[in-house]
Amino acid sequence: MGKVVSKIYPVLDMHCAACAQAVEKGVKHLRGVEKADVNLALNVLYVDFDKEKISPEKLQKEVQALGYDLIIEEENSFEKQEKEQKKHYRQMKRRTVGAWLFSIPVFLLSMGFIHAENANWIMFGLTLPVMLIFGRTFYISGFKQLIHFRANMDTLVALSTTIAFLFSLFNTLYPEFWMSQNIEPHVYYEAVDVVIAFVLLGKLMEERAKGSTTEALKKLIGLQARKARVETDEGLKIIPVSLLKKDMIVSIRPGEKIPVDGILTEGSSFVDESMITGEPVAVEKDPGSKVYAGTINQKGAFRFRATEVGADTFLSQIIRMVQEAQGSKAPVQRLVDKISNIFVPAVIGIAVLTCILWMVIGGTPYFSYALLSAVSVLVIACPCALGLATPTALMVGIGKGAENHILIKEALALEQMKRVDTVVFDKTGTLTQGRPSVVQLVRMGREADRVMPLLYRAEQMSEHPLAEAVVKYIEASGLLTYYRNDTIEDFTERSPLSLRSGTLLGR
Repeated sequence: MGKVVSKIYPVLDMHCAACAQAVEKGVKHLRGVEKADVNLALNVLYVDFDKEKISPEKLQKEVQALGYDLIIEEENSFEKQEKEQKKHYRQMKRRTVGAWLFSIPVFLLSMGFIHAENANWIMFGLTLPVMLIFGRTFYISGFKQLIHFRANMDTLVALSTTIAFLFSLFNTLYPEFWMSQNIEPHVYYEAVDVVIAFVLLGKLMEERAKGSTTEALKKLIGLQARKARVETDEGLKIIPVSLLKKDMIVSIRPGEKIPVDGILTEGSSFVDESMITGEPVAVEKDPGSKVYAGTINQKGAFRFRATEVGADTFLSQIIRMVQEAQGSKAPVQRLVDKISNIFVPAVIGIAVLTCILWMVIGGTPYFSYALLSAVSVLVIACPCALGLATPTALMVGIGKGAENHILIKEALALEQMKRVDTVVFDKTGTLTQGRPSVVQLVRMGREADRVMPLLYRAEQMSEHPLAEAVVKYIEASGLLTYYRNDTIEDFTERSPLSLRSGTLLGR
């Protein structure tokens, strides 16, 4: 029996719900693939496959054959995807600006100067760059889909603009054909330009929205340390976290982020583990204590032995769980996917039917209107919103939850939350503001005025997470009226019952 593994691979060059469906279907049909889901909002493929029957390289080849690409390198794969997406966004921004610069003159000519001399040829000359340079991706993608007998949003744009352009070019070259039938030869170059410009603008806004919806996940990934200080035969050496191996000894200084999971071997400190537990008070760590990647050391210094590295750390598992939850499909999303799967062919069919009905009802004189109506159907029927709305909403909800230390295992659980009418919390600490404060002071007889300044000095030197609260309370209460010059000659800390107390000698 083979070994089934679950992987998350970034996908490049997807533009709409039909693209996501094409990748999902293509991968699902491969031998050895148990399950495949594509998240368009995240541009990732979630796949379960048998390592003995199929390799990641074969998955990549299949996706590439479909006209897309797959990043199978597990090391920094999402950083590579983000880099590619930023590059793609910059290119799309340049194409969008260029398309509008050429489209506006064509639009103005068609609206007010259509009968000017050589107006049609000027519009033809301005339209060619819009199609061949700024909007070329629509035609390349549409052609690739045609080869595989599929259609997507790019197919609709390519088909509608090509028909409008060829019709306009024919009317520019042979206007007498229509004039002999007492029909004015209209051209629709402005429709071609404006459609491409508007769709490019929509895609640009869509890419920007996608980038903003992944912020919560980026913050989780940002919790991971990039470098680690390890002990070697030549002394302490700083290396990338990706090179850390099990059983290496890692040195942590005050304020540093812990790079991997491990067992503390030397030293002691308090560590802020709120990103894992949600508890605001730092946790005391002594030799033998477990430390976790992404948590933040406070004032102490210590060394620990790495026990879990890479994808095995607790933080990596949290990130993976959030990624899988964001990619999981709720019942409503599966319904949307089914609709998106047949959407493009249905739109093309409706466009053809529209053209035929116009011709049947109005005859040859209405051919221009019939063609324009069919093109309009192809242009306005964009399934992108249908395919993006649900996964984007789920992704934002799950991501925001993770940002606030609420982990949602799958989209189904989020959808079923609408039925919840009671929430039970396990402890009151979960509901605190996360900032400890002193609420009451018990006075200690006549020595209180003498002890208070000493307590203040001791807590100033203490590393305990509650020390800061005591210091702030004493400063605000006005209890330092006397003995402000007291100093601490000797100060040590010990930790009975996991609460540190100071042993001090005042002068």
